[in-house]
Amino acid sequence: MLKTPIFETNFPDLNLVSRGKVRDIYDLGDSLLIVATDRISAFDVVMVDPIADKGVILTKLSEFWLQYLGGLIENHLITTDCEKFPEVCRPYRSMLAGRAMWVKKAKPLPVECIVRGYLAGSGWEDYQRSGQMSGIRLPSGLIEAQELPEPLFTPSTKAALGEHDENISFEKMGELVGENIAERVKEASIALYRKAREYARERGIILADTKFEFGIADAKLMLIDEVLTPDSSRFWPADRYRPGGSPESFDKQFLRDYLKSSGWKKSDPAPRLPADVVANTRARYLEALKRLSGEDLG
Repeated sequence: MLKTPIFETNFPDLNLVSRGKVRDIYDLGDSLLIVATDRISAFDVVMVDPIADKGVILTKLSEFWLQYLGGLIENHLITTDCEKFPEVCRPYRSMLAGRAMWVKKAKPLPVECIVRGYLAGSGWEDYQRSGQMSGIRLPSGLIEAQELPEPLFTPSTKAALGEHDENISFEKMGELVGENIAERVKEASIALYRKAREYARERGIILADTKFEFGIADAKLMLIDEVLTPDSSRFWPADRYRPGGSPESFDKQFLRDYLKSSGWKKSDPAPRLPADVVANTRARYLEALKRLSGEDLG
């Protein structure tokens, strides 16, 4: 049953510390409550129209991947079961159910940790301009959506709401977080991508690229925030993959492509989305959830 979309949350008894592009974060003292709303952003702009059930899909997929990849690196998840959340959350259980994660506090690293296995998105744009991707020289003659010889780690800045992330070199990342942390994050990111890519491939999905976030807690590096969702990854159906253009996908590339074709400029206010664009975006997210985790919201 299609539920009424939740664009934002407001819980008077909880301490709201951040309202991002998608998530509302509440400080519970020694832990955090991360609530995934149904907001959707494209090109770092939050759209006016939410996508029903999107927050539930993101939370279920993140929980699945955090458990599946748990052997590679520690993560911040305590539970997604709202019955086990702190007592102060009890009055809001109906809204939190299925879309909230109770997590350990960590100090986030100020970078987005992107791993690319295929030439797409801003990586493709960078390559067209310079023959490079985040300062990494690539062979000439590559085409859009072509598989890369090896997965590449291409970090970016973590922009504030309303601003745009910028691709940076690995050396620049080392200046921001320290060379030792940068090396550990790069190694962990590529290992996580490789394991997830093989799992997805067995389920008919190409994991073209993805974005991870890391934080430090108790002097330990840990995986935080969302993991391998349609918001943070490119998922392509393997049976319809064709290099040489923007492949069909189970992520928000459909929305990006619509916005590009509509004439909307990234500097403009967010436009209203046609009903079919909203419905098709939701359908793609649901397909990613079903194929990867086996769950089906209907």
